[in-house]
Amino acid sequence: MSDLLYFPPSLQRFEPKRMVFSTWVDHLPFAYDLVEAIRPKTVVELGVYNGLSFFTFCQAMVENDIDGVAYAIDCWEGDEHTDAYDDSIFKDVQQHAREHYRGITYLMKMFFHEALRHFEEDSIDLLHIDGLHTYEAVKEDFESWYPKVKPGGIVLFHDVMARIKDFGAWKFFEELEGSHPETFKFNHGFGLGVLRKPGGERPDLPLLNLLFSGDEHNIQKLRQTYVHASHFLEARRQAKRFKELTSGKNKGGQGKQAGGQ
Repeated sequence: MSDLLYFPPSLQRFEPKRMVFSTWVDHLPFAYDLVEAIRPKTVVELGVYNGLSFFTFCQAMVENDIDGVAYAIDCWEGDEHTDAYDDSIFKDVQQHAREHYRGITYLMKMFFHEALRHFEEDSIDLLHIDGLHTYEAVKEDFESWYPKVKPGGIVLFHDVMARIKDFGAWKFFEELEGSHPETFKFNHGFGLGVLRKPGGERPDLPLLNLLFSGDEHNIQKLRQTYVHASHFLEARRQAKRFKELTSGKNKGGQGKQAGGQ
């Protein structure tokens, strides 16, 4: 396949409105660009925690004038991999949603299986699975929610490179790679798996063409592109922080100088 040209839109205009600690941070540029490309009407995230990935999807929808709705599903109680936590996490997520994404976000504080009845089959454009990371849990989440995804819809799996504790997302995604024709795996940042559900007409878009080209050169190029995009985003964030700190010091110094005159 010919060398496909692609420049991530996130490098041009993406500045995260929410930045909290999460291993998802390395995939924020891709999340933004994926939403910009596929323009989903319905986004569902299973396992939200502090909302870093979820609100990146939301930000991309708003900034690209996408008429859609995003559903965040979580019990917000923690599990054996995150440990238990108090209600402050949910309240923080709730506040951010109200301040920035009122009208396009729905926070569904419940277990994943309880939320299934609220969605029709073939209704979800983008599904992100990031709940309990054991093999059995990821498999159950996928098999129960996959029928809800539209033909041609996208499913994301976080931590597909994490081989720690009893994490099993890596194993389950390897099985999917063998049984589904259109998959992609980012190896950096604990890994992110991408799967396109068969059916529907795939839009002729540079990002989707690279994701599912099957060409090894393009696969490696896309992986490298988003490693660099992640580093660029972090460098820009650090530069902004440094500028804020030095600006504050300069103002403080000017104040002292003025007071001494």
